[in-house]
Amino acid sequence: MTVAAKLKFPYRYDEVGSLLRPAKLKQARADYHAQKITQADLTQVENQEICRIVDKQVALGLKDVTDGEFRRSWWHLDFFAGLNGAEFFEPEHGYNFHGEETRKGGIRFTGKIAYNPDHPFFAGFKYLNSIVPAGITAKQTIPSPSVFFPNKDAEVFDNYYDGDFDTFLDDEIKAYQQTVQHFYDLGCRYLQLDDTSWGMWASFSKQTLRPELVPLAKAAVKAINAIVDNKPDDLTITMHVCKGNYDSTWAGAGAYDPVADYLAQLHIDGYFLEYDDERSGGFEPLKKIADNRRDQRIVIGIVTSKRPQLEKEDFLKARIRDASQYVPLDNLCISPQCGFASTEEGNRLTEDDQWHKLALVIKTAKSVWNVE
Repeated sequence: MTVAAKLKFPYRYDEVGSLLRPAKLKQARADYHAQKITQADLTQVENQEICRIVDKQVALGLKDVTDGEFRRSWWHLDFFAGLNGAEFFEPEHGYNFHGEETRKGGIRFTGKIAYNPDHPFFAGFKYLNSIVPAGITAKQTIPSPSVFFPNKDAEVFDNYYDGDFDTFLDDEIKAYQQTVQHFYDLGCRYLQLDDTSWGMWASFSKQTLRPELVPLAKAAVKAINAIVDNKPDDLTITMHVCKGNYDSTWAGAGAYDPVADYLAQLHIDGYFLEYDDERSGGFEPLKKIADNRRDQRIVIGIVTSKRPQLEKEDFLKARIRDASQYVPLDNLCISPQCGFASTEEGNRLTEDDQWHKLALVIKTAKSVWNVE
């Protein structure tokens, strides 16, 4: 079993998680759903392609690698459906993105939300960790608990708790605590919570959070801190705040100001924040977060995963300098603004474009921070 290298994460150059699904994997998944191949056949293709992209990430020079989320269809729904008490379903409509409606998908609570010791993500991590070479860390990503809050717009429906949110929240926290511990027992030392709630709540607000969203934000702080405070000391937990990433489109736009006070209350070890275009606003809100925890790293996502055009290194360095006015340079890192394929459809760029983007992140960070 591989255990994480003794590096501080997030690293100066890092990645969010998902990678473009290759045609071979997409075909195998389609064949499986058409009952042309077995689950074992699909798993074999998944394993082959995960091996390939792990080798590529290592060759690029990344210190932590993911499985590209190759075993998932959705960045979040697959995880939730794997918990006890929840099931996947297809609603009447997909999610509304900028100029596009997504594929259909949602979650229903059918019973008490609880930890599933046989959650398929555990086998997935176990495989990833078994193929990661010494000195490289296997990074696991899961959706944040706030994404699981009942919400019609998010297609998460409560068919069990009858509106008793407090009981649901207690059950959810316990399920997450046990799930995180199981990942740790399997060797995970770097776990990332992917969270669209903060980005969307900021989008719905102006300078301050809308009053009706405040109870949700407080509940999210409670849940996330209860999970993080329960983790082993040598497990790093970070959070990626996203405003939507589907087929190179987005769902939310707006600065982080309305949620900065709440993000500053979280006990996590680092943030991944989108900063690839004007939708993200300025770096000013980062000061509140940086002032709250002096040892917390903030990863600014200044290379876009939505478009193939490669950014200029001088432009990225200028963005880092701008951010360092609000966060000490020693606490900053860089990455793409999101994954390249939050769903299996993927964004509108090629796999070569994807590797060039990650290589640029690495090259820029090495130049700025003088790291290996």
